[in-house]
Amino acid sequence: MVIAGEPVAGKAKLGLIPPFTAHEAAALAAAALEDTLRAVARVPVARRVLALDGAPGPWLPHGFTVLPQRGDGPDERLAAALDDAHRLLPGPVVLIGMDTPQVTPDMLVYALSLLSAYDAVFGPATDGGFWLLGLRAPDPALLLGVPTPEPTAGEIQLRMLGEAGLSVALMPRLTDVDTAADAFTVAAQAPRSFFAATLARMSALR
Repeated sequence: MVIAGEPVAGKAKLGLIPPFTAHEAAALAAAALEDTLRAVARVPVARRVLALDGAPGPWLPHGFTVLPQRGDGPDERLAAALDDAHRLLPGPVVLIGMDTPQVTPDMLVYALSLLSAYDAVFGPATDGGFWLLGLRAPDPALLLGVPTPEPTAGEIQLRMLGEAGLSVALMPRLTDVDTAADAFTVAAQAPRSFFAATLARMSALR
């Protein structure tokens, strides 16, 4: 499952403004989302879900069930998305955001495989948050109260999993695209991505 917001100018990737314009930030958000969805589309799973705040666009590939986000704060939206996906198809769920266009199908296949031996799989982010959370027996209550997107969110989420008595496997630490510096770092890590190509075109025009 991918949780994402529609990449609309003035709402998407505000941390990139400046040096990028609102329309450039939205274009980078759209590219990151498309890379993420295409990676998920190549993973052999029973169902692919997009929990979306907004309306689908041309970046959405075939094969996804789109569900509207619900809830107030980010923690409620994550918890509700997890609950909705689990109701749609009971079973393990792996949740990722739209801020890591460097994610690959192999990473996601590995995360899913870990749930055969662990209760949870957790992908920490360099900003202190997390880019992936997988649960063998999804429980939305495990996400409520986590102060996303505060820099302590990852630490608190991981502690909550441990306090619930869950065994947790760790994924590699990835960089979320929150700032311009993050954007160039991630583009260098995924040079063949739509995100990197979009960033390169913008940089060439400056």
